[in-house]
Amino acid sequence: QVQLVESGGGLVQAGGSLRLSCAASGLTFSRYAMGWFRQAPAKEREFVAVKSWSGGSTYYADSVKGRFTISRDNAKNTVYLQMTSLKPEDTAVYYCAADAYGRRPTTPNEYDYWGQGTQVTVSS
Repeated sequence: QVQLVESGGGLVQAGGSLRLSCAASGLTFSRYAMGWFRQAPAKEREFVAVKSWSGGSTYYADSVKGRFTISRDNAKNTVYLQMTSLKPEDTAVYYCAADAYGRRPTTPNEYDYWGQGTQVTVSS
């Protein structure tokens, strides 16, 4: 079956950096757009970034533009989220998700598969 497994979360001070990874299995990775979402306590899940299935398109939420970078390695079936200049408001559980042949899916219901999430906590 399809599995998406996130890693790399943790506790970091404001201004610091983290790199999240999401390893996929059970699907043809290169045919899926890979996105990152996050959900803070008592808030809805929100879009962070997406890399299209072809790798040709990348899109970011305004709140992370210029600070976060999404990338993918199809040989390793892995998508990454490099996060820099972290702020306390970036604190959330971060999820990766896969959308078959997606170009720029930015809403949760566009995605077919989800990981379990990894906690990112940014202290002030």
